[in-house]
Amino acid sequence: MDINEITHEILDSAYKVHTALGPGLLESAYKTCLAYELRKKGLIVEEEKPVPVVYEEVKLDCGYRMDLLVENIVVVELKTVEYFHDVHFAQELTHLRFGNKKVGLLLNFNVKSLKDGIKRFIL
Repeated sequence: MDINEITHEILDSAYKVHTALGPGLLESAYKTCLAYELRKKGLIVEEEKPVPVVYEEVKLDCGYRMDLLVENIVVVELKTVEYFHDVHFAQELTHLRFGNKKVGLLLNFNVKSLKDGIKRFIL
């Protein structure tokens, strides 16, 4: 499965979860349900994947975590916020850079229509 197929499956599952639950829940509820849906499709999903910070020869385990890592390719960060802020974009880019990944999805479930809560990142 290529990156576009994986991101399609992630978004399809995210729409399903958002339609069923609607906005207003905690991020952890959406994350658990999205991971469940993706696993039902046969995708490999890691939750709360640690992301070490590497500076020259120093590796720091600072507690940074990817919400979901799908097929060891796509970083999925979930939010339940009124709207995205620059810090959310920076967080996703940091996870991609330090996780050595190329594609990320930032999903905000606290919106009336999920299409208004999707941001794709490509490094």
